Amino acid sequence: MHRAIKSQGVKAFVRQEGPWLLISFVIADLFYKWGSFALECVGFLLTWYVLSLLSSLISRLLGEQKSALND
Repeated sequence: MHRAIKSQGVKAFVRQEGPWLLISFVIADLFYKWGSFALECVGFLLTWYVLSLLSSLISRLLGEQKSALND
């Protein structure tokens, strides 16, 4: 986390990861009732990771499609 913030800067990191952090927090709060803080924390972090990964993959695919259309 520290490395990501340091390499991107705080503003860029919050702009990129902020929405996924909040959505993951809401999902974890509403649906993860596993009776263990550690399990729910891991579930929250995995949810955040997956949403961020999907966002990156989708933006990369859309970027490739834009460049293919411009060629």
